Parts: sequence; C-alpha cells; structure tokens
Amino acid sequence: MAPKKKTKSDAKKKAELRILQREEEERTRREQEEAKIQAELEEAAKLEKERLEQEMMTKLAAKDRERRELAELHSLEQKFFSAEQWKIDYRAHAKWEHYLSCDENPDPTVLREINTFMSLWREDQNKDIKLVMEKGEQVLNLIEKLQLLLLDASSNQLTEKEIVQYQESILELQNLLHEKYNGATEHLLKTACMYEDSETGNMHAVIKDKNVTFCIWVNLKKKVRFKSHMFCDAQHGFDLPKSLAVSSVAVRILHTHYDHVSPLWLQCQSVPKLEVLDSKELIQDSKDDVEPGEEGNKANEDPSMPVKEEPSMPAEEKTCGRRKSVGSFQENISSIADVNETGEEAEKKSEILDISSLSLAQEPLIQEEMSEKEEPKPDENIVDLQQFVPVGGVYHIDALQVPRQVKRIKDWSMVELHNVGLEAYPYPPEEAEDATHPPIEITLRLSDNVMYFAAPVIARWEPAGQQWRTDDISNTTYETAEKSITFKMGAFYTIALLQDAHINMPYQGWELQPTGTDEALLIVTTVFAMIHIQIKAPIAEAKAYQQMALLASAFAFGRSKWNLEAGQEQVVFKVSEHLKAESVKDWSLYLFNGQKAQKLKITESSEAFSEEREEDSEFHSTIYHMLKDFSSKEAIDKVETASFLFTDVVYQLLLATRVLTYS
Repeated sequence: MAPKKKTKSDAKKKAELRILQREEEERTRREQEEAKIQAELEEAAKLEKERLEQEMMTKLAAKDRERRELAELHSLEQKFFSAEQWKIDYRAHAKWEHYLSCDENPDPTVLREINTFMSLWREDQNKDIKLVMEKGEQVLNLIEKLQLLLLDASSNQLTEKEIVQYQESILELQNLLHEKYNGATEHLLKTACMYEDSETGNMHAVIKDKNVTFCIWVNLKKKVRFKSHMFCDAQHGFDLPKSLAVSSVAVRILHTHYDHVSPLWLQCQSVPKLEVLDSKELIQDSKDDVEPGEEGNKANEDPSMPVKEEPSMPAEEKTCGRRKSVGSFQENISSIADVNETGEEAEKKSEILDISSLSLAQEPLIQEEMSEKEEPKPDENIVDLQQFVPVGGVYHIDALQVPRQVKRIKDWSMVELHNVGLEAYPYPPEEAEDATHPPIEITLRLSDNVMYFAAPVIARWEPAGQQWRTDDISNTTYETAEKSITFKMGAFYTIALLQDAHINMPYQGWELQPTGTDEALLIVTTVFAMIHIQIKAPIAEAKAYQQMALLASAFAFGRSKWNLEAGQEQVVFKVSEHLKAESVKDWSLYLFNGQKAQKLKITESSEAFSEEREEDSEFHSTIYHMLKDFSSKEAIDKVETASFLFTDVVYQLLLATRVLTYS
C-alpha cells in the first residue's frame, strides 16, 4: 500500500508543475505581445512625428520662398556700398585739400611728385644723423599712406598699373631711407675721434627717436680689454672675438622699429573683398526661385594683362641686401583674389585638375622620370612667413671699416677722402674653409611696446635668397622679466625676432556687443590675453560677418562652444538683443550656413550638440530676418538707422579677426 501512495503524490506534483509551466508560458506570450504592440505604437508615433516635422519644414520652406527677404536685406546692405562711396569721396577730397594747401609733402600716389621728392633728397649732402631721422619720419608716413591704399586695394578701385607703381615707390623709399642711414653712419665714422670716450678712448653713441634706435661703437684704441660694450641708453650690447678687439672695426646696431626687410606682401596683406548681391542679381532672384547666397562677385582678374617685369635696382642696393622685387607681392594679391572665386569657378578649376590628373596617369613613364627629379627636401632653416612673423622691428647688426680719422692742424681739419661709401668689415675673414672663428655674442633689449607670448625665434636675413633663416645662431637665452635676449652668431647679420602668427589661436571666446549709438565693443579672449577693441571711428563666414555688422548696433554676439561641432559648412554663435550698456545675460543660439538661419533648441549647457530647431520658430534666409522674429521694434529701428560707416568698420574688423573660424 505504501508504494502506491507515493505514486499518487508524484503525479499530483507533476500536474502542478505543468500548470505552472503553462501559466509561465502564457505570461511570457502576453509580455511579448505587449512589447510588440508597444514597439509598433512607438514606431508609429516616431513616423508620425517625422511626418509632421517634414510637413512643417515643407510649409516653412514654402513660406520662406514667398517672403522674398533678400529685397529687404538689400536695402540694409546698401550701407556697405555707401561706405565704399564715402571712402572714395573722402580720398578725392583729401587729394584736393592737399593740392590747395601747397604742402611740402609730396602726394605719394603721384609718380612725378614722389620721384622729385626722392631725387631732391638723394642730392642733399647733409649727412647729420638727426636730420636723417627727422626726414625718415616723413618717409615712413609716405610709405604708410601707400601701404594703406594697397591694403584696401579693392575699395580704392586701383588698376594693376597703379598697384605696381605703389609697390615700386614703397621699395624705393625704403631703400633710399636705408642708404641715408648708411651715409650718416659713414659721416660719423670719419669724425669718430672727435667724440672719443675719456675712459676707454673709443667712441660710442646712442641716438634714438620713436622709429629708430641708432647705436654706434668705434674701436679707436684697439685694446682687448674693451672687446665688450653695452649701450646704456638702449641696453643693447655685444662681446667681440679677440681678433676684432684689436682691429680697426666699428659695430653698428641699427634697430628700426619697422620692417623694411621682409617681403612686401607680408606688410600689405588685405582682407577678403566684400561680397553682396548687386541690384541685377536681386531683380533676377525676385523673379526666379533661386536659393539666396549662391551668387557672389567674381574675382577681379584679367588674364590678358601682361606680366610685369621685376624693377631693376642699383648695384649699391643689392650689396646692402635690400629687397629688389615686387613679384612676391603680385603673387600674394592673386592668391587673395582666388579666395573670392565663386563655386562655379572652383568647380571648373577642379574639372581642369581632374583632366590634368588623367593625362598624367596615361603617361606613367614620363611621370616616373619626373618623380626622379622631384623637388629637393625643404630647408628647415628657412622661416615660413605664413607661420612666423617678425615682431618688434629689425636689428641691423654690422661690423664696419673705420675710415681715416680727421686730423686737426691749428684751425684746420684734414681728412683723407675715399669715395667708396660705407665698407663692411669682413668677419669671418676670407680664409681656408676649414678655419674656425669664434662667434659674436649679442644682447638686445626688447621694446617695451612689444609683447612676446613665448620666447621669440631669432632669424637672420639672407640677401642672396631673400629669406629669413635660423641657422648660424646659437646659445639663445631669453630673459622674460628683463625683456632681453642674448645669442651668438657666426657673422654679422640683420636680425629679426619672430613669433608664431597663430600662437593665440584658437580663440577661447569672443563677444561683439553694442555700447551706444554707432558704437560697439569686440572682446577676443585668447590663451595669453583678453583684447578689447572699442569701435566708434568712421572708418558662411564672410556673409555672417556682413549680417553681424548690420545688426551690431542693437544685438550682442558671442562665441558658442558648439561652433566646433557644427562642421565647416556652417557656424553657431550666441545672440542677444542689447539696447543698454550692461552685461549680457539672456543668450540664444543660432545656426547659419550662408543660405539658412535658424534658432537652436540647445543651450550652452546642453549635453550634446543638436541642430534641432527651437519649438514654434521658423527658419530664414538671413540672420537679420531670423532675429527679427524675436526682437523688439526698438532694436530693429536702431539697426535700420545705424551709420553706414559704423556698419562697415564692424564688418572689416570681424573679417580681420575671423572670430568664427578661430574659436
């Protein structure tokens, strides 16, 4: 009986297990069905949301096409043309005023006047160094006028002939000025014994003004113990090798606070030309549904123009290592013009390149032969002036022959004349190639009005190659607190201190905000400094800058961290209406790609970047119309009545700093 009872118990348990198993399977099936239904509902909701969003975008696009906002924007863009016309009228008026005043200063744009000025100064035999400095200030002003005209060449409506003429005039003025300093130096050397120091028996002097620091030391006694000298008034100094300390040598350190050595294009780099739709394009756009912003002004190039030959320079200027050509400047102007080409031109060029590549691929043997004659490896000692720029002027450090000194006999002063000009003292001397000679140690006191954010790179000018080089310079010590730099060099060179042109990039932040009527403040924050630029003088990226300039009288703009995430084809920045001179608090983010502007849903504190549009907002073809949706009438009225000169100077400043690219 016992075994039978046990069997019934097992059967009962098995039945219960089957019931539980069926219940579990049923529950699992229901959960799967519910999950499937939920997924289908979510997918349907997602599709419905996308459909509604697409429908909304289609409606907004249609509405945007119907608005014809470009006509309204064009009326504001007339401020740029008004500014251009004002500049032309101002220059014409200044020219007329100069003519009426009979000013002794020549008009540097008139070739006859500038040539007469230079001829008269060449004939002037007065070689007093102080008079040369005074005349030099006048020359520098003439050079500056020509450089400003070249910087704004497109606005000046200069012809190619005028551009070349101005370049040549600049080079001739620069070379003439340096010749005069050489003549004054020669005159001082001939009379050095009349100014000898009572303690050392040598002659030394420092003469300076705001443009030049002129230091001269003449070794009259030729004693080894006086091989070192520090010019106390300038804090420049040197330590000579013993062979020079016992030689009839003079040392000149001519610090020009300007740079007349580097290629001319480095001093005259212009900003991109203004690109806005002209009236014909505007009328055409109002007839056809053309997307705004696709057309622009073509680069002002004429392939039929003849290539200008390099101007010839006298042999004396060649020996001085002066620049002899404006060719590099011409090439740079062309490269700037290329930046402004339209998309259609760029596409045509790319097709040409593709054809060229194809033809090369069809000639592998020729290509192989050409590869064997590839360019030599670039010289690492040559300074790349696209990366480094001279800061603080140029130091001409020269060893010079000491001419026969003046002899006094009663009331007479006698000197032996040699019409050879200023002669360099050869160091190292021309000996066997394997001979070694001690270097010269130089100490330079850096200008107080120049800021170096890192130890400057020391470079020497090579006249033969017309380039800055870093070789043959060693043992550099940079004293930040004392603002001095000490180094050794194997010969006497013209020296410049260079700084990385991009050391302050990328920008850490920037803001553009109005501070009053026709006034604005641009704040650029970099790794090393915060720069405040107050604007109140009459003076895509480019399109964004244009519209930011149009709005700068009533709206504040600032950097957004999401600009880095937006890609190269569009920009993100923050904007706030700003009618009172106080700190900005309520920022909104906007995205602009040159053709479409929209307000973003994200904020600066959002976790991730998103191009999702702010709810209940539309998108527009311009930043101006985008902001108009959220702005007061007072702000828009202020924008429309802003001075065209204020608008233009904001635009030029934004182009020069390129805050959207470098932040």
